[in-house]
Amino acid sequence: MTLADVARAAGMSRTTASLVLSGRGDEMRIAEASQERIRLVAAELGYRPNMISAGLRSGTSRTIGFISDTVATSQLAGDMIKGALEGARRHGHLLFIGEYEGDESERERLIDAMLDRQVDGVIMASMFTRERRVPRALASRNVVLLNTLPDGGGTDVRAILPDELDAGRRAARLLLDQGHRRIHLIGAGPTASDVPRDTVAGRERLGGILGALSDAGLSPASGRELSIWLPVDGWKATSDLIASGVRSGAIIAFNDRIAFGAYQAIAEAGLRVPQDFSIVSFDDHQLAGWVHPGLTTFAIPHFDLGLQAVELLLDPDAAGATGVHRIPLPLRNRGSVTASQDT
Repeated sequence: MTLADVARAAGMSRTTASLVLSGRGDEMRIAEASQERIRLVAAELGYRPNMISAGLRSGTSRTIGFISDTVATSQLAGDMIKGALEGARRHGHLLFIGEYEGDESERERLIDAMLDRQVDGVIMASMFTRERRVPRALASRNVVLLNTLPDGGGTDVRAILPDELDAGRRAARLLLDQGHRRIHLIGAGPTASDVPRDTVAGRERLGGILGALSDAGLSPASGRELSIWLPVDGWKATSDLIASGVRSGAIIAFNDRIAFGAYQAIAEAGLRVPQDFSIVSFDDHQLAGWVHPGLTTFAIPHFDLGLQAVELLLDPDAAGATGVHRIPLPLRNRGSVTASQDT
């Protein structure tokens, strides 16, 4: 069915039918009865507007490309897509989602497919915060990097990412405000160079922690750099810490999985959280509220990251603007931090 078919069946001109079906009937002061008749006839005939042609006329396809490494299959980061979907809905856009799982040739194919469909912009997303260059095919296009820092610290593109530096600073400040002065780091530290390679979040969290401690005239009581941040690694590092003679204090774990391992090591040593060790962490893993006591942690704002990426992509005032936009990590204050018992 074509627009001409609808107009003919409704007994209206093609122009009138076009105005009504594009939502401009009231603007052009077309009688409500005529508008209702055109919409009814269109529904009865099963008329569907040609969105490609409409996009060519309006200069917009009302679609957004979302290309990620493994965001869609990650339980931790999947809310980024939910946020992007909500942002697209608010603006009357559809979201095309593609995932390449580290295959660069598949990434290029997805980019070409998005551009072939004349998307209004592309979001390039990462599950973990990392540094990346904008693919050559997207140069001079409407692009936002999501959870990705421009390679080399450049600011020639727009990027949205969590404010890990601020979260690290606030994690240390949380313990300092509770009177803790012996703060142990598990995952990175004790110096700024003791951080796993290519771990942007770890580097920035560590920078914030060291800055807050320095402001208080302190250094970490100890630090254990881990190349892998899984529960077993947190368990081993905390067991080693306790075996060295440390039986109390505070721990900053560089993610919740490390913290889960720390909980186990502390319990195995006959010690308790938070009575002997206060623990603060990052990520807000699904199990953070289930361990006992609940883990105090700074949540990655995945939903807001996705939402704000779309807002930035479609903001006409941001066209041509560049720079890194950081979103604060909300604190999930549970039961793993208490006042220091040290005198």
